[in-house]
Amino acid sequence: MSEQMGTAELPGLGTTMARGGEGPAPVRIVVAYGFWIFLLSDIIMFSALFASYAVLSGQTAGGPVGRELFELRHVGIETLCLLFSSYTCGLGLLAVERRHMRGFYVAFALTFVLGATFLGLEISEFAGMVAQGAGPSRSAFLSAFFSLVGLHGVHVTAGLIWLGFMVAQTAVRGPREFVRRRLLCFSLFWHALDIIWVALLTLVYLMGAH
Repeated sequence: MSEQMGTAELPGLGTTMARGGEGPAPVRIVVAYGFWIFLLSDIIMFSALFASYAVLSGQTAGGPVGRELFELRHVGIETLCLLFSSYTCGLGLLAVERRHMRGFYVAFALTFVLGATFLGLEISEFAGMVAQGAGPSRSAFLSAFFSLVGLHGVHVTAGLIWLGFMVAQTAVRGPREFVRRRLLCFSLFWHALDIIWVALLTLVYLMGAH
């Protein structure tokens, strides 16, 4: 009797699960949660590097300090490039949602150019510091600086590669739902880089220069 009851309950349980929506979550929800977890883990990693920099910023080993190395005008141009690239990225996302594909391509082309300009300026800054004998091996301060700012530069590089891939995918597949979802993820990533850079600008460059 108990076996019959258990067998009879199984179909009912399956029906309840189906009607109650207990099946696998939609792809858009899984992607959204997964991407937010990725962003949070990235922020945690940067937080650890910020903490390391705060501890080591005074450990110059007799070498140059921040106010001797940082050129705020140069850093200001980098900041403007990255902030405007975030703005054009947002415009591109709005354009693709409205199916204005020409506006999307123009906005994302500007985003790429501004991001690449930021990256070029950062590389030239690093090269100039190394040429002055202020490389990452000179002191603990410079090791922490190159690790923190360099990691942000690596993220910008990855973002530019991702941007190029998404433009190509949009050109081939069109503004389908999964393409727009991926563009939204890219946009969130790019805006997160802006937020991290503002923290870098404040805690590393502005405080270090003064």
